Amino acid sequence: MSTILALENLKKHYAAQKAVDDISFTIEQGSIFGLLGPNGAGKTTLLRMITGIFYPDSGNIQFDGRAFDPIEDIIKIGYMPEERGLYKKMKIGEQALYLAQLKGLSKHDAMEKIKFWFKRLEMETWWNKKVEDLSKGMSQKLQFVTTVLHEPKLIILDEPFSGLDPLNANLIKDEIYGLAQRGSTVIFSTHRMEQVEEICDHIVLVNLGKKILDGTVGDIKQQFKENKFSIKLSELPVDTASNAFNVIDQKANELIVKIEDGYKSNDVLNYFLQKQHNIESFNEILPSLNEIFIDLVEGTHATARAFQKN
Repeated sequence: MSTILALENLKKHYAAQKAVDDISFTIEQGSIFGLLGPNGAGKTTLLRMITGIFYPDSGNIQFDGRAFDPIEDIIKIGYMPEERGLYKKMKIGEQALYLAQLKGLSKHDAMEKIKFWFKRLEMETWWNKKVEDLSKGMSQKLQFVTTVLHEPKLIILDEPFSGLDPLNANLIKDEIYGLAQRGSTVIFSTHRMEQVEEICDHIVLVNLGKKILDGTVGDIKQQFKENKFSIKLSELPVDTASNAFNVIDQKANELIVKIEDGYKSNDVLNYFLQKQHNIESFNEILPSLNEIFIDLVEGTHATARAFQKN
């Protein structure tokens, strides 16, 4: 798989604030990439540099195998910002056509693609509606269509599910998967960690302008695991004293245990088997991205406060 985007030591300062402080990472073509961070972390500044709205103070951006040229390459990028950019008084069909032509499509090709997407997302009856008459969820679907209809190589979606009901959120989610399968690369930025965990192949977490985490979702969850396991038994034992593990929680016929250093999961299984307990299930408990996110961000802020005091 080839690299579609590479950021190398990007820096962007505003007066005394380091919005982006020496950040590097790469994104593979056809992947769904999560760019995460709390408010003020530097995500928006990064996205604006990737789209050529801002220029970095230093560092390099490589796009599609060469130095990024904002004027030439912007046509290959679709950007759906969190702050929506639709014209409220304009009719939806006319607006979609106008924006498609701005992205280099002929009127004929634009009409064909708009009809395709309007039918696909159940928007065919919207053509003569005005944006101001749409709900937030309907506006979100229109914004998504105008972002992707020119078939960009790189698609940037900032909070794409905001305002969508579960049915339409699943509809957009399926389209994101489809776009990636057809070769587009998706940068997905959101505060909803459960969505990232479900959708993204690879994530980067930024905070206070710095990159603090970079890896695949599976590798990151393995990296931060705490040797916790769930074991379900036909009935709970009276005594669970063992050097191999500690019971940290229990409910119904389930025990949550943490394995001590020097012991393995097999030691826990053998303990219960030797006591002739009927084991119904045994599973490792991995931390959620939300738990990892909170721990890392709170730790970063604590370190920054300690540094400022000194």
